[in-house]
Amino acid sequence: MNCIYDFAIIGAGVTGAWTAYELSKYTAKTCLIEAGSDVCSGSTRANSAIMHAGYDAKSGTLMAKLNVKGNEIVRKVYKEMAIPFKQIGSMVLAFDDEGLETIKNLYDRGQANGVPDMKLLSAEETFALEPNLSSEVKGALLAPTAGVVSSFELCAAPAEISVNNGVEFIRNFKVIKIDAEENVNVLTDESGNQIKAKYVINAAGVHADEVARLMGDDTFNITARRGEYAILDNKVGNLVSHVIFQPPVKFGKGILASPTVDGNLLVGPTAENIEDKDDKATTDEGVQTAFDGARKSVPTISERDTIKLFSGIRPVGDKHDFIIGFSEKNEKLINAAGIESPGLTAAPAVGKYIVELIKEKGIELTEKDDFKPGREVLRFHDLSDEEKAEVIKKNPLYGRIICRCETITEGEIVDSVRRNVGAVDLDGVKRRVRAGMGRCQGGFCSPRVMEIIARELNIEMTQVTKFGGNSWIVNRETK
Repeated sequence: MNCIYDFAIIGAGVTGAWTAYELSKYTAKTCLIEAGSDVCSGSTRANSAIMHAGYDAKSGTLMAKLNVKGNEIVRKVYKEMAIPFKQIGSMVLAFDDEGLETIKNLYDRGQANGVPDMKLLSAEETFALEPNLSSEVKGALLAPTAGVVSSFELCAAPAEISVNNGVEFIRNFKVIKIDAEENVNVLTDESGNQIKAKYVINAAGVHADEVARLMGDDTFNITARRGEYAILDNKVGNLVSHVIFQPPVKFGKGILASPTVDGNLLVGPTAENIEDKDDKATTDEGVQTAFDGARKSVPTISERDTIKLFSGIRPVGDKHDFIIGFSEKNEKLINAAGIESPGLTAAPAVGKYIVELIKEKGIELTEKDDFKPGREVLRFHDLSDEEKAEVIKKNPLYGRIICRCETITEGEIVDSVRRNVGAVDLDGVKRRVRAGMGRCQGGFCSPRVMEIIARELNIEMTQVTKFGGNSWIVNRETK
């Protein structure tokens, strides 16, 4: 890594990936650095996976502006970028007169924020759309532009496209020191490897305040807020057809019930500030809180349908808004911090906003003539019978089902490993093609997926990990 990059982006979550995507439209030399083994290793991999309409954020904030713009961008580009997305709309329910006043205020705020097509519904109109809701519902705010998305692919797609357009993706590089040498920043990892860059873009999620301090910026703090979720079997995925919210609470948007883009039902999240920024534990108390909260909206939701529990960490800044811009303490540092909800939705707009700031600073960016904006991903399950037959004829690997629950083929798994920014571990395959995401949660297919990973990466089975690091799956000891 002897070259000097123009921009080094720290953090390959959704904010870093979309920033890399926007910079890949220019001739500037850019690298995207990730401490983990894959893109989407932090906050982006575990959240509600919702494209928020934009009525919740306070008017005039970056949150409000970039939420609405990000939603608009995703709705325009998701097909070209092969990002699974469904525009199913969202509802905020009111259970009493106070709730009716709350949703009216959210409607007014959404109008001010530029959210299109919202509507306040009566109880009768609400039940006509969602008959399984609680009988206590008095009305709802409908926001048709909201939707559900694959949060992993919303991150992986721009990362992959940016690499296709010249950005360098560097895995397993945890920055522990940043030194200024003449006009260059020297980033050093735990093993002593170094990367040199003129500018550093800090998109390090819950660790963004720590990265900023490495460059002398102590102007903000990030609190880690853990939310616990449950994923329910796809047999109950149609209990509701919209994202169902309750009136917002102090620590967030409250407990929701929502279809997922893949046909399951999601309930959660809880909200708990924690000291350990990487503590993704689930607890009996948290799970119970999530279900009890979800049943306030949809009484028939049951723990018996659970196939997976998980928790995610949200990076909550202390400025009550996104923290985006050139650092006041170091002109070579650009912060993209405190990107909490609606950060997933806002990320495409955050990337554009950062590039605008760079240009306004007088840093020259030259557009490429040959930028390639899209990508193709073959998802076998979505093909017609005729299309499946044609695909198998061209490549017999698509005729071998590896994951029976989700109908995932060997061809898809091989492709997920071979792609630019491809999978290198079991979770990487799981998140790209859903092998192991179904009812048995990988009980059947995991050994077969491991065999494919080992073969494609030319490594031993004992070297295949679940999520990088020392997460070995097969006993490495020899007798």
